[in-house]
Amino acid sequence: VVTRDDVEELLIATWQYVKDKEQLLEDLHSQIEETNRKISVKQSEKDYCLEYKNVGSKIEAKKIMSLEKDIKEVKDVFHRATEYYRNALKAMKEENIRLVLRHMDLVKEQAPENAVRYLDKDSCREIEENGWLKEEVKMYRKEVSDLKASIQLLEEENIALVAKLVDSRLEYLGV
Repeated sequence: VVTRDDVEELLIATWQYVKDKEQLLEDLHSQIEETNRKISVKQSEKDYCLEYKNVGSKIEAKKIMSLEKDIKEVKDVFHRATEYYRNALKAMKEENIRLVLRHMDLVKEQAPENAVRYLDKDSCREIEENGWLKEEVKMYRKEVSDLKASIQLLEEENIALVAKLVDSRLEYLGV
């Protein structure tokens, strides 16, 4: 015997079962939608990656090659500039050395004049006398060298005369 309470209870249980199944079905639909949305996002990422692989990577590869070429050109320009400045520095150093040496020679030449300019009258007179004495020494040295030359000539004549005398005596003794 089935009573009304049994039927109601069975209906409520069925109704609850259907409601649970509908809720489960809604949950499954929402999970499917979420999964479809995730799939869609992943598909768009996949499409982007494939597009990048097919098109973008080639563009990026061209950019990379262009940048590498630019880097190489910059390095070459840098090396040329470095060499140019190294040579310019070397030439500048040589020029500075040459100018310093020339300036030192000029200062050495002007040093006596500058020193004389600041001397007193007594020192200037001594320098003039020193110059006169140097001229006198030159004249005496010339006279000495002239006298030495004349002495040498006289000695040679004397030796020649003594040789003649000795020869003539030998002839006389030999006769």
